[in-house]
Amino acid sequence: MTRGEAQQVIAGFLMERVRADHYPSTTQMAWIEQIIPPEMIPDYLDILMDKLVDDIWPSNDMLRRIIRVAGTLPASEQRG
Repeated sequence: MTRGEAQQVIAGFLMERVRADHYPSTTQMAWIEQIIPPEMIPDYLDILMDKLVDDIWPSNDMLRRIIRVAGTLPASEQRG
């Protein structure tokens, strides 16, 4: 197993924990953001945005986190 493969497994595990928790651990989200492979970022953002939909008054911290993570994505899709 490579470092990248291990990080992908760990990020996937933690993402499932975040998905299942109504109030996910900020520590676990920080760990995800340290190791997440770029190709998993859209899935992670989907999980975080689902939290917004489920919350009448989303926390400012969650909104900041989503904005920060979304900022790591390309500004536009490359078309070939």
